[in-house]
Amino acid sequence: MNNAVPIRNDWTVAEVQALFDQPFNDLLFQAQTVHRQHFNPNEVQVSTLLSIKTGACPEDCKYCPQSGHYNTGLEKERLLQVEKVIEKAKQAKASGSTRFCMGAAWKHPADKDMPYVVEMVKQVKALGLETCMTLGMLTEDKAEQLADAGLDYYNHNLDTSPEFYDKIITTRSFQDRLDTLSNVRNSGMKICSGGILGMGETATDRIGLLRQLANMDVQPESVPINMLVKVKGTPLENVDDLDPLDFIRTIAVARIMMPASHVRLSAGREKMSDEMQSMAFFAGANSIFYGECLLTTPNPETHRDLQLFKRLGINPEQRIEEDDQAQEAAIINTLQKQQDSSHFYEA
Repeated sequence: MNNAVPIRNDWTVAEVQALFDQPFNDLLFQAQTVHRQHFNPNEVQVSTLLSIKTGACPEDCKYCPQSGHYNTGLEKERLLQVEKVIEKAKQAKASGSTRFCMGAAWKHPADKDMPYVVEMVKQVKALGLETCMTLGMLTEDKAEQLADAGLDYYNHNLDTSPEFYDKIITTRSFQDRLDTLSNVRNSGMKICSGGILGMGETATDRIGLLRQLANMDVQPESVPINMLVKVKGTPLENVDDLDPLDFIRTIAVARIMMPASHVRLSAGREKMSDEMQSMAFFAGANSIFYGECLLTTPNPETHRDLQLFKRLGINPEQRIEEDDQAQEAAIINTLQKQQDSSHFYEA
């Protein structure tokens, strides 16, 4: 749009601090104004996330129940068969998702696993869904393989600021993450990258995280903002709760700094009230995962999301593709079922 604010890649600490320091109502007004310049304010992009390989990850991320370093009671699983993944993707599309995300608990994908994940990408794409994967670190070669298969997005979160990073993870460096994102971008894929709030970081760390994301040469197309889900057995199980208004402020500042990115209200929604989620949408969040589970942690059930969407007058964002009519019919059908019955199919 001609009157849209320009996308910047040169944010200073002082400028970001000034955004956070605004009165809450002023900040949300600015965020909503920026949001409307780039997006339909009453549409939210809907994705479904599936764990294709669970547990026994060699990384020591202190927030993660899938880490092999902690005893969280999570049973490790082998890589899912391609056929099972495709069945889940079909179910996700039938429930109204437009993007199917596949996550594996790996430090990096092994050579022997690449043919399987490549085939997953090809078959999910053939269903008319956008595809996203998170498989850990990627070399240039593996990024090219996924791009050649047609993978749309690659998720690789920065998690937190460079300064706080080694308090959370020691088995890979912050630079390792930046290198993977560089390989993803150079391959032609889109980037999904964000962070986690409520891990004991300071307000300065939240500024540092957003600066790292916004000041990339090309900003991530998708920016998940996660609220820590405290899992028994992880080192962060007893960390102090984050003030919900600080979370909303971070959503709003992310929207202002990355005006053309989808800002995803991600992990932690299961603990958020409808009012908090509504405020996050007003602050500029316009993407969610729905379904009953995010990898290994709870997520609001699909029918709760649809009920909230209906109350707010929000519609799922739709892709422009040949089978738009079929996709629209699936979403309308799901919404109609939500009105007529208390039983819902969950992606």
